[in-house]
Amino acid sequence: MRLITEVVEDCAVAVELNEETGKKTHFIEGIFMQGDIKNRNGRIYPSQILEKEMVRYNSDFVETKRALGELGHPDGPTINGDRVSHLITEMKREGSNFTGKAKILGTPMGEIVKTFMDEGVKIGVSTRGLGSVKATRDGIMEVQNDFHLATVDIVTDPSGPQCFVNGIMENAEYYYDIASGNWIAQEPIEQVIEEIQQVVEKQIRRVVTRIDEGTASELFERFVNSLRKAEK
Repeated sequence: MRLITEVVEDCAVAVELNEETGKKTHFIEGIFMQGDIKNRNGRIYPSQILEKEMVRYNSDFVETKRALGELGHPDGPTINGDRVSHLITEMKREGSNFTGKAKILGTPMGEIVKTFMDEGVKIGVSTRGLGSVKATRDGIMEVQNDFHLATVDIVTDPSGPQCFVNGIMENAEYYYDIASGNWIAQEPIEQVIEEIQQVVEKQIRRVVTRIDEGTASELFERFVNSLRKAEK
C-alpha cells in the first residue's frame, strides 16, 4: 500500500474559555474527508470505504483517546510523538462528508497551532492514509477497499500543497510489521534493482580481478621456468 494524503482547505477554529480557571481551549472542526467526488488530486474515495475506516478509527483511536495528529506534512504513516499537535475527539458522517473535531494540545507543536489560531492564520487539515488506487473508465483514480486511515494532520499551507501531495503519494510501499506494531516503508523497487545490479557488477569485477591475477602468476611462473631451461 502507498501513502496517500488529501488536503481540505478550510477548517473552522473555535476557542472555549473556562470561566473558573480562565484558561482557553482551542479546537478545530469541519470536513475531514469527502466521499464520492473527484478531489483536486484526481482521486475519488467511495463513501462506503470512508465510512468503514471512520468506524474503525473511531473505535480504535478516538474512543480510546489515541487519535493523535501532527502539524505539517509527515512522509510516512507513523505518528511522530515530537510533532503531535492535536487530539481528534470526534468524527462522524454527514451525507458524503465526514466531519470531525480536534482539541489542540499543549505540546510544542500544539502551542504553535494555538498561536496561528489566535493570530488568524488560515488552517487546513490533511488526511493521511495507506491504500491502493485503480483507474476507472473515465481515467479517475479510485481509492480501493484496502484504504487505511492513519490520522488527520493540521496544515498551514492549504492553498498550494498539491505538488507536495502528489510527490509523496507514490513515495514508498508500506507493510504492517506485527512484531513492532508499526507501518514500515519498503524501498522502491527501482532502488532495490539498482542496488542488486551494483552488487553483481562488483562481484564480476572481483572475479575478473582474480582471473587476471591468476593469469599473471601463471605467466610469471612460465617465464621463470623458461629462464631456468635456458641456463641449462
